[in-house]
Amino acid sequence: MIAAQKTRPAILASGITWIKSTLDVQLMNRACEDLLGEQDFSAFRGSGCQSLSPYRNVEHAQVYQSGQLMVFEITANAFVLHMVRNIIGSLVEIGLQRQGPGWIAELMGGRDRTHSAATASPCGLYLVDVRYPEYHNLPSPPRGPVFLNNNLARGI
Repeated sequence: MIAAQKTRPAILASGITWIKSTLDVQLMNRACEDLLGEQDFSAFRGSGCQSLSPYRNVEHAQVYQSGQLMVFEITANAFVLHMVRNIIGSLVEIGLQRQGPGWIAELMGGRDRTHSAATASPCGLYLVDVRYPEYHNLPSPPRGPVFLNNNLARGI
């Protein structure tokens, strides 16, 4: 989660990423489209990754506003080391309009981690759900981190 505002939030300050500028959510969402499907995520793979393959299948990737916070949701069959943080770093560059939304596709095609943005802070990174087969009959959590569903996020 990102607080894109001029002043650092006092509430949840260590649990979110703070960016002093506003971000263009529409541009970020256009870029998210290029993350979908089974692809080589070498451009967003951490150098210490021990996975045998950089291929992952991203089913869903979206940025949305929740109160004054921006939330990035991604659903995939698995993730390579630092994949989500590296994607967020690049999406922020797009949201700040330093790069165009097609930059994600360029990075994916180049498969070179050194050309993408800096790794985003782990502050604000939350694992929200793990999917299990339907026969386990487990309930689905609400969208986004649980504390976004109360009034706490609205006061940030």
